[in-house]
Amino acid sequence: MKKIMRVILVVAVVGVVFLMLSYTSSHNMGVFNPKGTIAHAEMNLIVTTTLLMLIVVIPVFVMLAIFSWRYRAGNTKAKYSPDWHKSIALEVIWWIIPIIIIAIIARMTWISSHDLDPYKPIASSVVPITIEVVALEWKWLFIYPDQNIATLNFVQLPIDTPINFRITGDAPMNSFWIPQLAGQIYAMEKGDYAGVSANYSGFGFSGMKFTARASSQDEFEQWVRTVRMSPSTLSIDEYTKLAEKSRNNDVSYYSSVHKGLYDKIIMKFMVPANVIMTKMNM
Repeated sequence: MKKIMRVILVVAVVGVVFLMLSYTSSHNMGVFNPKGTIAHAEMNLIVTTTLLMLIVVIPVFVMLAIFSWRYRAGNTKAKYSPDWHKSIALEVIWWIIPIIIIAIIARMTWISSHDLDPYKPIASSVVPITIEVVALEWKWLFIYPDQNIATLNFVQLPIDTPINFRITGDAPMNSFWIPQLAGQIYAMEKGDYAGVSANYSGFGFSGMKFTARASSQDEFEQWVRTVRMSPSTLSIDEYTKLAEKSRNNDVSYYSSVHKGLYDKIIMKFMVPANVIMTKMNM
């Protein structure tokens, strides 16, 4: 019976691992399908820390199954030791091993927190592009201040170019996230990547998605020219309408943006309402 239980346990563990590997290899799992150097580093960090923690987790669950079976009420052969209360060897094992693992993870956390800091400038000879991101209910507004254009639920990025995102919200708190490109975007591969809000923000949360397209510099410049041909402009009045609650919004292009719109959005929450209304109408 013991051998059968061990075989069943091993088969179950191997089966779960196989199913997980099979699923992740055949599906786009976001963070487990990275397309940039930063994203790769973050994925490796997740995998390494998980494996380190499994050194403790797996033996605990294995022992739980073994002890539950061995010391069940119906097993009269189990040794009963009511006076046994201490083992130096066991104490050393279950204190020293976790301490070592925690020390390793702490060192990795310290190094990665500095190396992968999203505010850390990326060393590059290419001039960074600034994109101002505004989370609305329930949509994403992207403003390109240098190009004087804006888009809704779509952002295009030239590859091998550092991107400086300035992020704010004119709605409930949201979390800007492009899983495959991670917190910093630099040497990503060409392609379309899904972007989402990582924070639940109400009724239309499920439709608060956007596409991030990484393209060549020439394709990016052509795209900018295309956006500038749009008949729509992002004036104060247009923004006020856009900021109203709406669900499952289509991609929209704006050929020009009211000067300083992003800063005005931020200042809405920094000064009294009557003052900001005057400034917004300027």
